[in-house]
Amino acid sequence: MRKDATAAEIQGVMAAIDARGYKGHPIPGAQRTAIGITGNKGAVEAPAFESLPGVLEVIPVSHAYKLVSREVKAEDSVVSIGRDVKVGAGALVIVAGPCAVESLEQTLTVARAVKKAGAHLLRGGAFKPRTSPYSFQGLGEEGLKILAAAREETGLPVVTEAVDIEGLDLVEHYADVIQIGARNMQNFSLLRRAGRAKKPVVLKRGMSATLEEFLMSAEYILSEGNYDVILCERGVRTFSDFSRNTLDLAVVPAVKKISHLPIFVDPSHGTGRRDKVAPLSRAAVAVGADGLMVEVHHDPDRALSDGPQSITPAMFAELVGDLRQIAPVIGRSL
Repeated sequence: MRKDATAAEIQGVMAAIDARGYKGHPIPGAQRTAIGITGNKGAVEAPAFESLPGVLEVIPVSHAYKLVSREVKAEDSVVSIGRDVKVGAGALVIVAGPCAVESLEQTLTVARAVKKAGAHLLRGGAFKPRTSPYSFQGLGEEGLKILAAAREETGLPVVTEAVDIEGLDLVEHYADVIQIGARNMQNFSLLRRAGRAKKPVVLKRGMSATLEEFLMSAEYILSEGNYDVILCERGVRTFSDFSRNTLDLAVVPAVKKISHLPIFVDPSHGTGRRDKVAPLSRAAVAVGADGLMVEVHHDPDRALSDGPQSITPAMFAELVGDLRQIAPVIGRSL
């Protein structure tokens, strides 16, 4: 649309799209609104839209993923969380907390520590999809209530994972950000439900997913109307045996080139090793990640989930200190 396009002109284009049996997706930008069109089987008849009031040009999108592409929106998207956190706006966003919510005392202890050190969001799993059916599976709704209590005390907005549609209903009610984990990256019914949610979504890359598959999963969410999506690189499975996964930091600039969505990096799952979290965090910031998701536990050797990759509050505070020095070098603030 033109920079001076009115709300009525945008609505007129939306009506024209709807009349042809397509679906319109208005995506506001800093300078202008773009309207993505989905549901068409072939090329859209450009002249029918070019003549509408307020339209600047009709641009065919070459990628299979349309709405996440920079062809639809050239400038970076900014996702707002709570009152103060903006992801993709230039400031580095730090998400920290335990892998799993174990108790109110444990969660509050970690939440207070990461808040003091400079975290912006609190992470913690109430539902835990584990490789073994005998491993700790999370506290469920009780865990969500504990996270809500931690938010009430610290002011940190909450990020937590939904593993199925029923769980997503609960997560949407209690949390500030819905996380879709690596194992569910291609759970398309769950992605569609997340696309109808009224909360931002963090979408983690699958363990064997290509970049195109990753972006197509994000497209599922946007196609349902939820444009507040944050991607997250958390490591892929390779032949390397010196870490749990291989953290693919090259995907960060690759995403930045072809998509307007912001991207986090999770060095905890990406390495599976406590001693590798800090150096990979520093590297992730250096290559342009919009934020980090770090697992922190006050007693990691006794953690019920992913203790070996969780850093202590003291280690986290030291890491944030390092990031405060690195961020300005690449034009970021913290």
